[in-house]
Amino acid sequence: MHRPAVLFGGPSPEHDVSILLGLLAARALADDGQEVDALYWTKGGDFFAVDPGLEAEAFLEGPPAKKRRARLHEGGFVVEAGGLAKRKPLETSVVVNCCHGGPGEDGTLQGALDLAGVRYTGPSAAGAALGMDKLAFAAVVCAAGLPHLPVALVEAGAGAPFAGPYIVKPRFGGSSIGIEVFEDWESVSAFVASPQPHLRSGAVVEPYRSGSYDLNIALRTYPQLALSAIEKPLRATAGATILDYRDKYVGGQGMISAPRELPAEIPAAWEAEVRSTATRIAGLASVRGVARIDFLVDADQIYVNEINTIPGSLSKYLWIDPPVPMATLVRDMISEATDGPVRAYVTQGADGSALRSAGSISAKLG
Repeated sequence: MHRPAVLFGGPSPEHDVSILLGLLAARALADDGQEVDALYWTKGGDFFAVDPGLEAEAFLEGPPAKKRRARLHEGGFVVEAGGLAKRKPLETSVVVNCCHGGPGEDGTLQGALDLAGVRYTGPSAAGAALGMDKLAFAAVVCAAGLPHLPVALVEAGAGAPFAGPYIVKPRFGGSSIGIEVFEDWESVSAFVASPQPHLRSGAVVEPYRSGSYDLNIALRTYPQLALSAIEKPLRATAGATILDYRDKYVGGQGMISAPRELPAEIPAAWEAEVRSTATRIAGLASVRGVARIDFLVDADQIYVNEINTIPGSLSKYLWIDPPVPMATLVRDMISEATDGPVRAYVTQGADGSALRSAGSISAKLG
């Protein structure tokens, strides 16, 4: 049996909800009789091995009292083992990636684990990077002929790409953090030009449709592609412009306790369209593990909105027909990660011919 290490936290605005997912996954595996390690990734970027049975409040001030510093080396993580500068490998066969947002979900962590030769669950480096980039993901969806509202990069001095009102989003980010709605383009420009920590890597803008609402569906790729029930998330605050972070996560159990209509009461044709589109996106976005695809309904038109490649609570609340326990979701992700080989890089073609014919470097400088 594989011994997983559940990794959670990270330098991300979604640090807290990542802790919740990590503790949930570790507890589910432990209750299922699985030996499991836990790795906490701090807001400052340090790794610590911690007790997988801790509660969320243990992380309110950062790393818990009982911890061991960990570092990622070739082949896996090593941890302090007592004594002066003594370290030992963490005997794990796979990392269960429970990191929301930031470097844990944008391909950075995935690339590091690939280079270290470590198996991990969830999206690949390429899949994670595409899913985190709202501009690139929208372009892929539109190129495939699937419906998506117009998305434009907000650039200094540029005019309005379409008529308002507008919804401004961080180009890289999730969970409705840093999102604002404006009636006119001048307000959009002023907002993006002002100091906004969530927009440092860029902002995108879309048309804001005030009467629209969300439909979400989860999918998992192992042992075969499967789709969940469709939900209609509900906004806790009457008249709210968007489904915000508090609606999604601040309810005791994160996404599990958020208000929703499940299954969504929608026409059969809409359900078929959502399921068909989600199946196509699974291939287009290189989905791996468990993901959630969010749609926007405006009048009678259904648009793809975005993909969450490591969704809150792994969308366990959506797997109702048939029910899928959390332990099963995580076990299947582990099996998917460990069934295949570790990511290998190909050097075929680098046969020295370019070096032999290169001549001197000084000559190339002119």
